[in-house]
Amino acid sequence: MLRLSGTAFLAAGLVLGASQARGDEAQVKQVLDKAIKALGGEEKLSKAHTIFVKGKGKLILEGNESDISTEATAEGYDHYCSKFEGDFGGNHVEGRSVLNDKKGWRKFGENVMDMDDDAVKNEKRTIYLMLVPTTILPLKSKEFKVESAPDETVDGKAAAALKVVGPDGKDFTISFDKESGLPVRVVAKVVGFQGEEFVQESLYKDYKDFGGIKKATKISVKRDGEEFVRQEIVDFKVMDKAPAGSFDELK
Repeated sequence: MLRLSGTAFLAAGLVLGASQARGDEAQVKQVLDKAIKALGGEEKLSKAHTIFVKGKGKLILEGNESDISTEATAEGYDHYCSKFEGDFGGNHVEGRSVLNDKKGWRKFGENVMDMDDDAVKNEKRTIYLMLVPTTILPLKSKEFKVESAPDETVDGKAAAALKVVGPDGKDFTISFDKESGLPVRVVAKVVGFQGEEFVQESLYKDYKDFGGIKKATKISVKRDGEEFVRQEIVDFKVMDKAPAGSFDELK
């Protein structure tokens, strides 16, 4: 009977592990490259460092639907401003958020609140969870660790899934339609304004071309399995830089 020494077993294990790692890297690269091409190509997407997004839709709280409109400008992961308007039970509500590197502020009506360190970290996570499905390119940087995950079925279609660990050490899963390569779902744990944690599932549909970049124009969001937002993107554009004052402190 052929027997392998402990050293031989160890060597065989290392070779097998290295082979599996290379295979996973190749699979991840294939999925990312296909998605990047589907969204418009690396040349176009690499210029999308600063983006503007405008949307409208419904916010669903405890089964009650309210009309909302949103605008957001993101410059990288650490500069962001957003505006929110909605009608709740006949009352018009406006809110704004600004993130400027390590500082952030929120404003509802006339009330302004400073973001503490945890809120800043949560806001940055919100930003990269928005940007990653838009350009995919962040997933090829050293800030994100990516590995393949079991295939899934999203909206009745086969999807390739990747598990990602972000710059903050928190993970999420992003899935891509196997036929088109386009991002179709992101599942991540997120933190609400009151500090409560949710499992958030975001679905992306109806991609349209905006200046050579394809963007999902219908986004539906569930939190802990309950419908939370239905949004239609009405405008998306890449800017050279954000308008002056975009990230100034709210007052």
